[in-house]
Amino acid sequence: MKRIGKLLEKIADIDNLRLATWKAAKGKRYATKIIEYQQDMDANLLLLRKQILSGNVDVGNYHYFKIYDPKERDICASAFKEQVLHHAMMNVCHDFFERKQIYDSYASRKGKGTYAALERAKKYTKQYDFFLKLDVRKFFASIDHEILKKQLAAMFKDVGVLTIFNKIINSYEDSSATGLPIGNLSSQYFANHYLSGLDHFAKEKLRVAYVRYMDDMILWHGNKDVLKKAFFSVREYIEEQLALTLKPKLLNHSKLGLPFLSYIVFPYDVKLGKRSRKRFVIKMKKMDKKYHSGIWDEATCQHRGLSLVAFTQHANAKKWRKNVLLRL
Repeated sequence: MKRIGKLLEKIADIDNLRLATWKAAKGKRYATKIIEYQQDMDANLLLLRKQILSGNVDVGNYHYFKIYDPKERDICASAFKEQVLHHAMMNVCHDFFERKQIYDSYASRKGKGTYAALERAKKYTKQYDFFLKLDVRKFFASIDHEILKKQLAAMFKDVGVLTIFNKIINSYEDSSATGLPIGNLSSQYFANHYLSGLDHFAKEKLRVAYVRYMDDMILWHGNKDVLKKAFFSVREYIEEQLALTLKPKLLNHSKLGLPFLSYIVFPYDVKLGKRSRKRFVIKMKKMDKKYHSGIWDEATCQHRGLSLVAFTQHANAKKWRKNVLLRL
């Protein structure tokens, strides 16, 4: 693929920076730091434009916290001004990352997402007798900085863009020269891109049905032996080309159920996974408690409750959900 250049001026364009600010503030406009940034937005954007054009961007000002949804994750959130930078970069660079993605990569992409991946998995689980489920051990923490930089250099020839990307990459490490922070917009793009070569390898060389949602990869085929061979090929690619390690594989009959994205997918049915059911109950109880204590009003509970219910509606869970809500 031809490398892309002359993007830095588009990234630093004031209109693009204003759009980036709007995107970065979406859903959190009343946070103090965001209000302060927007009160002096013209000066802040002119400073950011100057930094982008010079390559001297201020990155690495992270805020660390944990989430438990459903398992414990360490989240590393950038300062708001860095979030604006990330959005500005990806507003312009998005299409070039997108060109490297296969159709069946579903995480952090417009028009894709969890439910689109689930629908594709339902189709393949019905169509093929066997599945192979793979995922990467400590994926974000294990991404090799030098390999990622080489991948980006193969796609972009604009030195200014690569300089900023490299500074963002270098601003964080889980161990020596590895790791991306979970929570950054740029991390989502970089992580998806990191596995894009593997996607093409699986689809074009192994010739199996294939779906990836970030580092969760599912391969399907009618012949179990084909998937056994595919596993060794994927493992070799993962280890030698990407310096990553796979978790233990799951190779099984489709009729026994595929655990994927917190659901269990059968050829003619979809059920909620055990963790999903537990999480639904816990969140509903918390919401009920906050409503009766006056912390949340009815509108807030309705908004949050609808999103929880919507997740369960993609599975055969109506009777179970009704029983949970009746108990509350």
